[in-house]
Amino acid sequence: MGLLTFSLNVTLDGCVDHQEGIADDETHAYFTRLLDENGAMLWGRVTYEMMEGYWPAVARGDVQAPPAIHEWAVKLQAKPKYVVSSTRTDLTWANSHHLGGDLRADVQTLKDATPAGVLLGSGTLATELDRLDLIDEYRLLVHPRIAGHGPTLYQGGLPATRRLDLISAQPLRNGVVAMHYRRAD
Repeated sequence: MGLLTFSLNVTLDGCVDHQEGIADDETHAYFTRLLDENGAMLWGRVTYEMMEGYWPAVARGDVQAPPAIHEWAVKLQAKPKYVVSSTRTDLTWANSHHLGGDLRADVQTLKDATPAGVLLGSGTLATELDRLDLIDEYRLLVHPRIAGHGPTLYQGGLPATRRLDLISAQPLRNGVVAMHYRRAD
């Protein structure tokens, strides 16, 4: 069985708005390494639609991008992508698959079928999956910014505090800190 790893950019005040992070070569190289280490991506519909609206064009070379960002796009294009949605089933981006049944059963089946692990990249979906005790690890890039607005990490709340063990903390040259935690239970 593979691990489900939640990975996202977050500011010091918990903002997960994708426009608030530092989107440079270093952060993209970090996420490319995570993508390489995992067997599949898992997103909610909103994140999927945001991603599909931009990254396929970068992968094709229709949008100019620095080498690290282009590499991320090409690898993302090839990676199996699973999308949780109750409203959308027509997923046209390469290697995209719909999950629309029982969330706990679907994600557990995906974990069981993906020994290399699944990388979760949607904040709202992470809250739901954490409520179901399905997330095993957390790989957050903490950006040296205070956004002063939302959306924020876990704004939907959890029924209880989640204890985590620190595996590593790696500062990047751009001031971002890559935090790696594992569930303490």
